Amino acid sequence: MVKQLPTNTAPAIIYPDSDGQPMADNTKQFRPIVTIKENLELLFADNPDVFVAGDLLWYPVEGDNKTRTAPDAMVVFGRPKGDRGSYQQWEEENIAPQVVFDVLSAASRLKRFQEMIQKLKFYERYGVEEYYVYAPDEMELIGWLRSGEALEIIEEMNGWVSPRLQIRFQLTDSNLEIFTPTGERFQNLVELA
Repeated sequence: MVKQLPTNTAPAIIYPDSDGQPMADNTKQFRPIVTIKENLELLFADNPDVFVAGDLLWYPVEGDNKTRTAPDAMVVFGRPKGDRGSYQQWEEENIAPQVVFDVLSAASRLKRFQEMIQKLKFYERYGVEEYYVYAPDEMELIGWLRSGEALEIIEEMNGWVSPRLQIRFQLTDSNLEIFTPTGERFQNLVELA
């Protein structure tokens, strides 16, 4: 009779690269996501220690593949550029994304509000310094800034300058415009070409 000896090795935990959710529900949501992410990439192109990503799963806790979220765009200071399947914080010197952006779709206000509150709590718990939410259908921009252990709402977003990124937000009658520290407006790919 062969006796199986117990082993002390736990099975490897898999951190999926996809949550199976679409990045955007429509073009009105997709366009600002891409514009924000790509212009942030351009803004920090010369800094090798600023990682910018879009729709990348972020796992803040080693050993827990259920606690995760995928910001529409995120900026991480102190981490090198490069490709990643997901952002596993413990593999990144335990540096959390400092700035995150989410662009809301035209889903019901209640559903969007619930999702935003869940993400706000997540970002607050895991160390995000600045959180920005843009709802293109309502032309609303909301922001939160870290104060101690909490993310506190920014009272006036129109004209607000991000402390970390030094970009300025401006709401017009029909659009959100974002300006670089030198005053240049974020542009979409067609405008850049």
